[in-house]
Amino acid sequence: MKTLHYTLLVLAISLTGCKKDTKNNNSEKDSSIAKKDSVVIPEIHKEYYGIYTGDFNGMVTTVDEMDDTPYDVDVYKKISLKINRITKDSVYGQSIVNGNQRPFRGVFNETSKSFVLDEPGNDKTDGRFEVKLTGDSLTGRWSAFNKAAVKAPVKTLKLLKKEFVYNPNFMLDKDSNLVDWTNPKEFVEKYTDDETGKTESYTTSKNRVASDAVFKLNASKQKLTEKDLKNLRKLDLEIIKNSVFARHGYSFKKETYRNFFEQTDWYIPVSNNVDQELSPLEKENVALLNRFTKYAEDKYDSFGR
Repeated sequence: MKTLHYTLLVLAISLTGCKKDTKNNNSEKDSSIAKKDSVVIPEIHKEYYGIYTGDFNGMVTTVDEMDDTPYDVDVYKKISLKINRITKDSVYGQSIVNGNQRPFRGVFNETSKSFVLDEPGNDKTDGRFEVKLTGDSLTGRWSAFNKAAVKAPVKTLKLLKKEFVYNPNFMLDKDSNLVDWTNPKEFVEKYTDDETGKTESYTTSKNRVASDAVFKLNASKQKLTEKDLKNLRKLDLEIIKNSVFARHGYSFKKETYRNFFEQTDWYIPVSNNVDQELSPLEKENVALLNRFTKYAEDKYDSFGR
């Protein structure tokens, strides 16, 4: 019995060793196959890699409220096209507009120096870019795949190659328009008629307006205190906070913030998530600004357009 038990034990150890060797051999075999099958596709024209940003304009047909007459209105937006990789057969990158980041893939024609770039097509805003490279600029057009799903199915592009740089010193320009034109609010005003002496009322539209505090407080450089923020308007707090994200190239979905930062020459939208890029100081300041924004009030004024 002892002899039989010893024989079975040796056999089991032997089989275990064989199984381990087989696993190692398979791993080495898979590794060698992977190396053998992997093909490095050479990249070309790396000098064209980078971010091209600028105007993205289209025409929208709207209807006059008075007489139902249709008329065309120009729509202006900013867009960034980022070229990440170019090979003989393909071009890879992404488009960034209105806070929406979409990958694209296409081809490059070396003779005409032109790109045809297609977004995936599974979003109603997807389409095709047909643009030509001239020096450091890209010009051309974009056409929606689903023309009925968007207001302006064809848009023109005039883009300039720019290098994104994070700089904590970036601020809004001193001559920036500080009016939030996208969120008007209706107010009821009263006045006394000089002839009748009666008090009348009327409805007027007013817009939020920021103060010059947005030129003085920098949440990327200085530690903000409650004293700094306690008397600020809500729009002031929003601009100071979002200046942090703008410096990191955040692509804003809200038109209000896009309108403010697109007035500068340094703002380049490159990503729809920059949370990991914020410094500890910026994160601390953003948290404080969020707390004050909850209870802050806005100042509204009447403005002509």
